[in-house]
Amino acid sequence: MNLTALIVIDMQKSFLDPKGENFFKASHRTIEPIQDLLSAARESKSLIVHTLDRHRKELPDFEQKRLPPHCLEGDMNADYFEGFGPRPDSNLEIEIVKRRYSAFFGTDLAMTLRECGIERVVICGVKTNVCIRATSQDAFANGFEVVLPRPAVASNREHLGDASLEDIDRYIGKVVDLDDAMVNFAGDPA
Repeated sequence: MNLTALIVIDMQKSFLDPKGENFFKASHRTIEPIQDLLSAARESKSLIVHTLDRHRKELPDFEQKRLPPHCLEGDMNADYFEGFGPRPDSNLEIEIVKRRYSAFFGTDLAMTLRECGIERVVICGVKTNVCIRATSQDAFANGFEVVLPRPAVASNREHLGDASLEDIDRYIGKVVDLDDAMVNFAGDPA
């Protein structure tokens, strides 16, 4: 197995479907680059982690102190956007359901990555200044090298997305172009 895993954050109808409760236009520019990353990761037989932001209906959720209820179980907003999510015929694609911004918080993601011998994570998806940043920071804190392909992330607040990318590149990992991210799935060092 490749020492690099691809982590795809929240490619859900909530953010990508024009009818989604958290839709923002810039989310669509991530679709093609992420599909390219998925193809490369699949071809190299790399571990692929698909995350879903999903919350329980009518149960208290601490995140709701900061955000209104969203991505509720059973609602279309909590579903993957067309073309995303784990392939049912692949043992190398897993799903992590998260109730906080970071895909590591309250999940078995770090344990799974360690058990698979993963050393580096390529993180992509939405939103740069919230879930991408939180997941990147926790990946670093858990001892994983972080690679973030700039064309494969987006935010509805561009200035906050840019500031997050600057901080991630300075303190947490490497912010790279798509080709440099793809190299990680060819077996070459980043």
